[in-house]
Amino acid sequence: MSAEHHPSLLDAVKGQPKQVWITAFAAVIAFMGIGLVDPILLSIAKGLDATPSQVTLLFSSYLGVQVVAMLVTGAASARFGAKRTVLAGLTLIVAATALCAAAGSIEQLVGLRAVWGLGNAFFIATALSVIVGAATGGQSGAILLYEAALGLGLSVGPLLGALLGSISWRGPFLGTAILMAGALVLCAMFLKSDARDRRTPVKLLDPLRALKHPGLLRTSVASALYTAAFFAVLAWSPFVLGWNAIAVGLVFCGWGLCVAVAGVALAPRLAARLGERHAASAAVFGYAVLMLVLAVPGKPVLVAGIIVSGLVSGLLNTLFTGTAMSISDAPRPVASAGYNFCRWLGGAVAATLVGHVAEWFGSPQAPFVASAVLCVVAGALLSLRERQADPHTLPQEAALVGEEF
Repeated sequence: MSAEHHPSLLDAVKGQPKQVWITAFAAVIAFMGIGLVDPILLSIAKGLDATPSQVTLLFSSYLGVQVVAMLVTGAASARFGAKRTVLAGLTLIVAATALCAAAGSIEQLVGLRAVWGLGNAFFIATALSVIVGAATGGQSGAILLYEAALGLGLSVGPLLGALLGSISWRGPFLGTAILMAGALVLCAMFLKSDARDRRTPVKLLDPLRALKHPGLLRTSVASALYTAAFFAVLAWSPFVLGWNAIAVGLVFCGWGLCVAVAGVALAPRLAARLGERHAASAAVFGYAVLMLVLAVPGKPVLVAGIIVSGLVSGLLNTLFTGTAMSISDAPRPVASAGYNFCRWLGGAVAATLVGHVAEWFGSPQAPFVASAVLCVVAGALLSLRERQADPHTLPQEAALVGEEF
């Protein structure tokens, strides 16, 4: 997707049918779930008498199940139809979030977050095809709507978590359940009846077979290492800050806005100037430097580092996907599935280990230092010379950072 041909948001929103707006609204709420728990991590730990390592499992279970489920969502949509798949995902999310509000132990909450991740996988992977299929003004405008939903969700999620979490840690889960229930009703009423997805069927193991390509494998592993660092910021920094829900929510609202702006507006320009792989390599080395900045004691430095890291994360979300889409001859949906499987598996593992790393080294800054090392390795992998030329335009799928969540 070249920066020169990217439509404006105003162009993208003109004259869209109801089902596009309804699906986009549901997507905003789904993306809110990514940062929803950040401001209330400390409250959950206190309310359920849980350790930081136990609380970060809320990210691990959510991501781990979602990663595996993403491999089968395409087949499910083709078999049962987009509308049924969307409604099934929304139903799972509503049930899981409502039960999260009533959880009596950290183990129950972790298990319910896994169900939430399963629902998110079915919804998010299918919502894009619904928006693209129904939107007026072409695919690029539909993609921009989806990007806008991602940015709004990432920004509003921490704020909603903070506002409702200041009352009770159960509040954000209940609020999400109510909003998602509304989205479920609207989608059931206004989405068009199911038609079989006519995409070429993808076998379950095809995405994993695609990783036999050396360039795609290196890109996927490098992305997994970066994503581990990403979740050191997302899952661990609230514990280092030690602030109340409102303060943490405001910090991550700024972070989410930076992710959205960089992914939509800056990444295509950087790719046009340096090439996808070179731009991603430079950005991930920059992320390593930021991780070392976060390791410097001092909360003002930590806050500034978190917010600035959102800009680099927005770049990398798009640039990594662009590289994965263009580096091999595998069909783009297959390459994307294999790449996302590796990438978010790295995030799930990191969210599980981040608290333990701090305990092993006896320092709350240790996860950030470890993240810097991982990013250096990721940058080295991306710097290896490839036979193909480094593209200077991003494929349209590269902007679909929301689909990876």
